[in-house]
Amino acid sequence: MKSLSFKYISKLEGIAIKDAAVYFRRNQVYEYMDMLNWPTLFPYKPVCRFKIAHSAKSLFIHFSVIEKNVRALYSTDQQAVWEDSCVEFFCKLPEQEHYYNFEFNCIGTCLATKRKGRELDIQPLSELKMKSIKRFASFGNQPFNEKTGHFEWELTVEIPFEVVGIDLNNLPETLRANFYKCGDGTSVPHYLSWNHIATEMPDFHRPEFFGEICF
Repeated sequence: MKSLSFKYISKLEGIAIKDAAVYFRRNQVYEYMDMLNWPTLFPYKPVCRFKIAHSAKSLFIHFSVIEKNVRALYSTDQQAVWEDSCVEFFCKLPEQEHYYNFEFNCIGTCLATKRKGRELDIQPLSELKMKSIKRFASFGNQPFNEKTGHFEWELTVEIPFEVVGIDLNNLPETLRANFYKCGDGTSVPHYLSWNHIATEMPDFHRPEFFGEICF
């Protein structure tokens, strides 16, 4: 199981999400979503990286992707963004049964739920909570059909701790999590993860394969 540190960065306090993107470009070391868990079925491996940190109230993730096809058909939250060029963050507190899945296409459109499994006790986040998730995408926020070529894009997101059930006054020692890159509806479907997933077919909804983030 992989493990990484979730560092507190004072510069992120009250920062605009666009400025947070600039900070992450200039600071910290990338982690990679480079586990090609199903190479026979889905061999395509774009370059997928991320950086994480937190303020007193929120967690921040900065994604960076290099790929040959990009697609962003969905521009309304809670739509099927996993079909677009998509990056994802799943997490859970160690003592909780439920986990949270946050899925973002390359223009920042988000699908987010609290659930116990792929088809078990699914609770979409409220509109108020969705609006509290800040995003800055290098591609902007307008939808577009698939493009083929060479593309580099970034997405920076801020997720308030309260959205994932973390007590601001009592941060946990660890958080179980995994990071993903996919594109189910693109011309070259692909499925990569940060921590290894030992299943026969692609399945990101497997918290038993989450890694660990240490506060």
